[in-house]
Amino acid sequence: MTISVIIPTLNEETVLAQTLAHTEALGFDDIIVIDGGSTDRTIQLAEAYCMHTPTVRIITAPKGRARQMNQGAKAGKGDTLLFLHADTQLPGDAGKIIESALADPKVKGGRFDVCFDHPSMWGITIGLFMNWRSRLTRIATGDQAIFVRRQVFEQLGGFSDIPLMEDIDFSKRLKRAGRIAALRETVTTSFRRWERQGPLRTILLMWTLRFLYWIGVSPHRLHNFYETIR
Repeated sequence: MTISVIIPTLNEETVLAQTLAHTEALGFDDIIVIDGGSTDRTIQLAEAYCMHTPTVRIITAPKGRARQMNQGAKAGKGDTLLFLHADTQLPGDAGKIIESALADPKVKGGRFDVCFDHPSMWGITIGLFMNWRSRLTRIATGDQAIFVRRQVFEQLGGFSDIPLMEDIDFSKRLKRAGRIAALRETVTTSFRRWERQGPLRTILLMWTLRFLYWIGVSPHRLHNFYETIR
């Protein structure tokens, strides 16, 4: 099994170098940084890393996480695709964990549990709730490092070209394709968004957006609302 790690970026200069160093050390076959038009030093940092690490590549795509991840998937060489946020770090044996999960042909893809890099009661509580909700619904968010067999990804048409909820939409379609591995091993993601906006405010925002999406509000309308209050 070969795994392509796809990292969408947009102005991630503060976290990208650390994520690349950590991910490259795990021995993946193919790591793709797919940039959506960064105006900071993200591209320069990625290019500098590529010069010394042949498994890392950087390409560009139109802005939009779904578009970027789809473009990264097309460029990937692996028969398994792993979508990783630029501020998220995988467990040390992530490759073996994914291989073990996909050894069962009935399993089409999966995700990891998540914990935050900021040890606090808020972080612990939010992480526990995210993992519990995901295990109950078999719906994953991008923070949880979604992985999928390439063939299944292509059959599903990749991520829908929507500005928000692309991970939720894809998870819904993926679970209809077959079994989903809800791994208990954890990825560690940044608590920066929750710190910047405030944990309670961010929770209420996420619940509101997901409820509106669930009752049928267009992701395009939700994105406008999300941008307004950010």
